[in-house]
Amino acid sequence: MARISSYQRDLEVEDQDAWIGTESSNRLTRNFTAESVAKYLNIKGKISISSQMVFQFKPDAPTIGDFATTLSVSTIDKSTQNVVEFVDYLVGNQILINAQNDISTFGHYQITAYTDGGSFADSYTLALTYLGGNGSITGDLYYDFAEFSLPSTETFTFTQAVPAAVWTINHTLNKHPSISVVSTANQVVVGDASYTSTTQIVITFAAAFAGKAYLN
Repeated sequence: MARISSYQRDLEVEDQDAWIGTESSNRLTRNFTAESVAKYLNIKGKISISSQMVFQFKPDAPTIGDFATTLSVSTIDKSTQNVVEFVDYLVGNQILINAQNDISTFGHYQITAYTDGGSFADSYTLALTYLGGNGSITGDLYYDFAEFSLPSTETFTFTQAVPAAVWTINHTLNKHPSISVVSTANQVVVGDASYTSTTQIVITFAAAFAGKAYLN
């Protein structure tokens, strides 16, 4: 066999370029393509990308690493990561689902709930509000799930006309917005805010007063 240094270097890697390796199950020599290695790295999540999960679409019951048409998602993604606590943390935020190797096939959603999958073992169900997207989901393809939020310029102003120590604010932002509260004298007032849902906030103050709350 010739020395490795005697072979010409190829600086442009293409899908069907190949090299020799050993298959782990039987220790036999095999020919691996660059395309197959890239697919393995993508599907198994071997290259870590923060807040990204990989699932395969199954229109029936999802098993490990799958999701179904009801958006029942396996508690374990294709890289064998348990995703329950992370996705639960994202409730009230936005998520992007896109087909691997096809960025123009995607769905942009607001996560409104994440609950036990019920009839699907070891799965949870995502309750989603559609925000935008393109294309449709295709069976057996792989999809990346990632936290994704576009910059928002939408705001909401709440007026508390009657002095009160507890303000209940129903808004239309469909998220957990930041809050600034001022009195009728335009003095900033700080209270204890509780996000009861993505459309309601309850703020408790030390004393009753009237004013406005600015949400964004």
